[in-house]
Amino acid sequence: MTAYAAPGFLVPDDLESVFPPARPKPPAAEGLVYRDPVMFAVVQRAQRIARSDASVLVGGESGTGKEVIARYIHRNSPRAAGPFVAVNCAAIPEQLLESELFGHERGAFSGALGQRIGKLESAQNGTILLDEISEMDRRLQAKLLRALQEREIDRIGGRAPIRLNVRIIATTNRDLEQEVVRRNFREDLYFRLNVVAIHIPSLRERPKDILALAEHFVEKYRWESGRGPRQLSAAALNALMVHDWPGNVRELENTIHRALVLSADSLIGAKALEVGPPSAGVQTLESGDYAAGFVGRPLHLVERDVIIGTLRLTSGNRTRTASMLGLSIRALRNKISLYAAQGIEVPPSVAIRTP
Repeated sequence: MTAYAAPGFLVPDDLESVFPPARPKPPAAEGLVYRDPVMFAVVQRAQRIARSDASVLVGGESGTGKEVIARYIHRNSPRAAGPFVAVNCAAIPEQLLESELFGHERGAFSGALGQRIGKLESAQNGTILLDEISEMDRRLQAKLLRALQEREIDRIGGRAPIRLNVRIIATTNRDLEQEVVRRNFREDLYFRLNVVAIHIPSLRERPKDILALAEHFVEKYRWESGRGPRQLSAAALNALMVHDWPGNVRELENTIHRALVLSADSLIGAKALEVGPPSAGVQTLESGDYAAGFVGRPLHLVERDVIIGTLRLTSGNRTRTASMLGLSIRALRNKISLYAAQGIEVPPSVAIRTP
């Protein structure tokens, strides 16, 4: 049947054939996803740092999200309207890094066929991220130190200095103090960069972030692939929680991405994660000993322990807990209210923060 909206204008019953529903927006690409109090303290420190214009040294293991924090500081700083320029000091050969940072004039060296604007100059009125600063050779460290002290740079082959208005954020996965002792890093540059320091904890130190990040990456990659809703099974969530994560957030993201590629089902099982067996002594949801703890007990107590245990596993996420247990959110809330009235401690509901 076709309805008439106006004379001469036909509107089909199936409006979606003419006006298809808008594709949902993907998760924020640069947002911070965290739930653990340890990471909450880091973000609070980053917020305070952002308000200043001081140089920042961001430390932490590889894959913890040092660049994510650097971008967060820039976005929340007075320089947010300016450029954010990132340079990976470990990925650029030593002989090219000087030109990459400072730029050069035409004819400055063999192969310099034109003028090149360096990354420091490109970051004018904004922020430059010097990623893995510890990999920079000492000769170039001296030139960078002068640029920071004088707030000006010289292009290679240039005739006049160029004034610089840039905030410096440097990252390292090494102990720069020890690198100074070993004479691999200049002490004066270390102190110039380390005006304010911020350390990003490993994923092992913030376990409550594991599931929050996993859910974020599930949404990110299922959206990118154009697939329907996907979620992790209870066994998969447990496998994520007991893994050591030596590669930190980067490893977790790759794990989730791989699982979505390998799993054809809407419910992603532990096998698709391919994270290996849990550490010795870690009790899993599928272990016989875990199940044996419920045998012979009253059913209502077993139900209570399963609900509270799942709430702990999801860091208090009511929606996720209800989904995993096959309950309506209303039924779960009723159970939680009952347990609270009985004086039983229930994990609080903690929202995922995405500043």
